[in-house]
Amino acid sequence: MKSQRIGAAAPPWSWTIAVWTMIATFDATQNVLVMHSEGMHHRWVSLFANLLLAWLPWMAATPLVFYLGAKFPPTRLRPLRTWLVHAAACAAIGLTTAAWSTLLEISLDPWPAASRPHFFHLWIDKYYNGVLSTILLYAFVLCAQSTLESSKRIARQQAESARLNELLSKAQLSALRQQIEPHFLVNTLNASAGLVRENRNDDAVNMIVGLSDFLRRVVEDSDRQKVPLAEELEFLRKYVDIQKVRFSDRLQVSVDVSPDALPAQIPALILQPMVENAIKHGIAKRVHGGTIRVSASRSNGTLNLNVYNDGPALSEGEQARPGIGISNVRTRLQGLYGNAFELTMRNRPGGVEVAVSLPYSES
Repeated sequence: MKSQRIGAAAPPWSWTIAVWTMIATFDATQNVLVMHSEGMHHRWVSLFANLLLAWLPWMAATPLVFYLGAKFPPTRLRPLRTWLVHAAACAAIGLTTAAWSTLLEISLDPWPAASRPHFFHLWIDKYYNGVLSTILLYAFVLCAQSTLESSKRIARQQAESARLNELLSKAQLSALRQQIEPHFLVNTLNASAGLVRENRNDDAVNMIVGLSDFLRRVVEDSDRQKVPLAEELEFLRKYVDIQKVRFSDRLQVSVDVSPDALPAQIPALILQPMVENAIKHGIAKRVHGGTIRVSASRSNGTLNLNVYNDGPALSEGEQARPGIGISNVRTRLQGLYGNAFELTMRNRPGGVEVAVSLPYSES
């Protein structure tokens, strides 16, 4: 794992060459123009080439500095070995750069001097005169390495966070299914048994067929976090058909969805618990049943989902502490959208409404 982290810290050669070429070109151009504007007389082409090529050692040493920065991060005062390694590397790069610059100056001879200086003396002079700039450049490259490594680390953390959020959402979706299926399955089978006792065999068969389609859809969509609203409405219709067999004429459901909202991607199984909550706490408590109205609309980049039932009003405790189904919906929305959603459950004239607003998206 360590070798992968160190390797990942090294910059691409294309970027290394591009950055140092820009620095070298700027330095050479600036020096030549300043000298020329002051009336100096030099071999300008040779001088420009000398100043430009003098940066090659830094270009070649950058991957080494990145490697040392990753293996020996200079972020703490200890261990001492870290600072000794960087000091030795900085000194070696300074000596190499000074030697290379000396060779260029002797070879290209950009200065109109009568005699050429001795290599060793010129090398030592260049090294001592460039100690401060060498330290600053080495620190600059180390800072660049640390910045890039931090950016990659943050990107990895964000990717891991996104992956964990996705896993959490899937786990919550699975938990929701586990909450839906047991009691719903038991209630449906009990209702089917009651229909058989009443000799309503056709209704019992229809309920079992509907239950089979419902459970098949749950299994088929087990890995899908989001589905188009049109598919979710079809899934909801299967659930409502089963409940209508159970409640007969006591349950009336109407759906009002604007066509431009049908392609919207919404969390799978988000409407079913809202409707189930309306049936359990609204319709089932009334002898004569009631009506549930499901609506969806799109407005200014927001998708609005509403489930209304004309059952009894919520008490203050029920509004403050919603049931498991609504709490599960809120938790799933939190995992998928963060704070970019709203979920409210409140009393309305003649009934209760659960409203959800979330960002509109078709992908």
